[in-house]
Amino acid sequence: MPATAKQPALSLTFVCLALLLLLPWQCATTDFGPERGEVRYDPSAPAAPLLSSYGFFSNLNGEWTPNDALIPYALVSPLFTDYAEKSRYVYIPEGEQAKYHDEEVFDFPTGTALIKTFWYPSEDGSERWIETRLLLKRAAGWEALPYIWREDGSDAELKVAGGRSKVSLQRMGQSSLDIDYVIPNKNQCKGCHSFDGRLESIGPKTRNLNRDLEYRSGRRNQLDYWLEAGLLDRLPPPESRAALADYLNEQEPLHDRAMAYLEINCGHCHRPEGPANTSGLYLSTLEERPAQLGICKSPVAAGKGSGGFKYDIVPGVPDSSILLYRMLHDDPGVRMPELGRSVVHAEGVQLISDWIAAMEGSCAQP
Repeated sequence: MPATAKQPALSLTFVCLALLLLLPWQCATTDFGPERGEVRYDPSAPAAPLLSSYGFFSNLNGEWTPNDALIPYALVSPLFTDYAEKSRYVYIPEGEQAKYHDEEVFDFPTGTALIKTFWYPSEDGSERWIETRLLLKRAAGWEALPYIWREDGSDAELKVAGGRSKVSLQRMGQSSLDIDYVIPNKNQCKGCHSFDGRLESIGPKTRNLNRDLEYRSGRRNQLDYWLEAGLLDRLPPPESRAALADYLNEQEPLHDRAMAYLEINCGHCHRPEGPANTSGLYLSTLEERPAQLGICKSPVAAGKGSGGFKYDIVPGVPDSSILLYRMLHDDPGVRMPELGRSVVHAEGVQLISDWIAAMEGSCAQP
């Protein structure tokens, strides 16, 4: 597609990554090898005004192709962002490795880049790229940068103040959904990526990467692939690795799906090290205490976000649970998560509603 077209075209690799979310066995992604393209990312240099400046992608006749030095990855259970599709890549400087961690995100070396592009399908079958978010590992820590794609797809521009984009999404078997897509500003990124007061990545954890992808050399577990590519310093045997449930897979246990959904959509804030730590509501798959999961727990300070209800979760009664009430609203003063969505995630609401409805017990006082 020429660069003057209304929307940027996706290369085969991007299309494959999108399809991997639905049909992970259908396409092949790039294998690592001796040839690494020219990446121009200098962790000591200031942020570039254009995404193309980093060399993460090359533009040939209007088609953007990922650099050979980038490794694609996909999450078992991804964050919901207004039904946007996402393409993810990691770049680690040659000769460097990430340090493996059983429970938290890997410790990536200086010079690492996590690259995530958000896009929607267009009526003509092409893909409308909205933004590419970069997490760049500097010597002093991570820096989050939002790049917004031009309408003609010729490049993406750094917009530290964020932005908005109108999207009309046609979902299968449903009426068109009008989305006021919000690109967060640089400071808002800290709202989700905060860990003990510092900026941190969210997705690249063992349990959320422990899934297969199809590569040119065949279908492989991502973690094994990262080790062989030299991206990881070590890796325990498969039986010792945790794995999240896929919250969209109805064949998996309801409780596991619900907890995976809450962890990726809420748990980065609702944890002892997160910005919502004072709530006492910890939504991680590692949390087993009923009160910390919100069961019969009164909110610390929810204001109008409580909806007049008493408990975060009332077993068997989703319609009286604050957790579900906040998921059902798009009012900025009520909704949860606060950032990253402007519409209600119908499938997520149904999942959490079913999970609460299946709980036994009650919150009756003795």
